[in-house]
Amino acid sequence: MFAPSQLELLPAASVPALLAPDARAKARTLEFFTAHIRNPNTRKAYARAGQHFADWCARFGIGDVRQVQPVHVALYVEQLDLAAPSVKQRLAALRALFDWLVVGQVMPINPAAAVRGPRYSVKTGKTPVLSASEVRDLVESIDAESLVGMRDRALIGTMVYTFARVGAVTRLRVEDVYTQRRRLWVRLDEKGGKRHEMPCHHRLEEWLYDYLEAAGIADDPGGPLFRSARAATDTLTSRPMSQADVYRMIRRRAEAAGIATAIGCHSFRATGITEYLLNGGKLEIAQQMANHESSRTTGLYDRRGDQIKLNEVERIGI
Repeated sequence: MFAPSQLELLPAASVPALLAPDARAKARTLEFFTAHIRNPNTRKAYARAGQHFADWCARFGIGDVRQVQPVHVALYVEQLDLAAPSVKQRLAALRALFDWLVVGQVMPINPAAAVRGPRYSVKTGKTPVLSASEVRDLVESIDAESLVGMRDRALIGTMVYTFARVGAVTRLRVEDVYTQRRRLWVRLDEKGGKRHEMPCHHRLEEWLYDYLEAAGIADDPGGPLFRSARAATDTLTSRPMSQADVYRMIRRRAEAAGIATAIGCHSFRATGITEYLLNGGKLEIAQQMANHESSRTTGLYDRRGDQIKLNEVERIGI
């Protein structure tokens, strides 16, 4: 349906015949993926879902979106060999797309509206977390004498101490690190266009100062804060690190520190929230610090129960 390189602009040629059997349907579908969906990650996920459903319909001889009935969507959902959250995401994508086409009078009803997805409920997230000692081991294993090492230490510290998503961290500019009330603060642009400001923990403050001084980028306020490095060198470029760059760096640093847990970028957000709560922090304050709409979302990052389970399982005296 949409090639990865086309996802930002979505030219008309990329719309399949199923979803765009005529000019009006084609225009309406393009509007959905460009004007209606602004988040690039959501756009990519919904585009993949639309492409997969279009391919499925083609196998059954359905060539016009107006021929799709609820039974077709139900059968498609039933045949998906995916985890429940992924199935629910695919169904949500189809519901949103068909709603848009119904409002645009391309089709009379939304065939996905009446289809129920699988039941799925979680009280604890699956994001791998680290203990406080593991985070210290990870940070101490980084060569703080090298510029890249200072960058990596400051980046990891930003995710741990501000509970920031990796996307917000990679979007940071030099001017987003500023002084207020005699402390260093960071200004984060989180998902959904939300501006979020957080004071720095004293360790993060020290790491950011060291990195900014060593990198010599203070006179480039509009430039990216965390910059990519030239291959196998200790020299930074003027380009920001991508999320893939950050992930590779984390995996490399974790392996060097002897950490067996398969952590990723989001692990530091979950680790920071858990450690904050373990040290007497309040869930509603953690919600504000993490910039969550609901405390239920913050609760998914609370992994204090893991320690309780570990302590209790040792009571099995065999």
